[in-house]
Amino acid sequence: MKQNRAGVTENISVSMPSELVSELRSRAGRRGLSSYITEAVRHQLAMDGLGEIVAAHEEEHGTLTEQEVEAARRELFGEENTDHVERGAA
Repeated sequence: MKQNRAGVTENISVSMPSELVSELRSRAGRRGLSSYITEAVRHQLAMDGLGEIVAAHEEEHGTLTEQEVEAARRELFGEENTDHVERGAA
């Protein structure tokens, strides 16, 4: 493990399809693969946590209604952005 400005880091090895690595390299650009992948993993962990919160809520209170989902979208993304949010993405 090594220390950098983001804190302690650890080198890992991952395998992924070659075409995905090519696209990843072209998108990561100057910020680099590690930074790009770190942010992607942070995002996925946040989405996983949100899914766990929703599941716990639904277990206690029942399935969320479409109105509740739309209200949450507005709160998270703002009124003007709810039309552009992919339905079912979490």
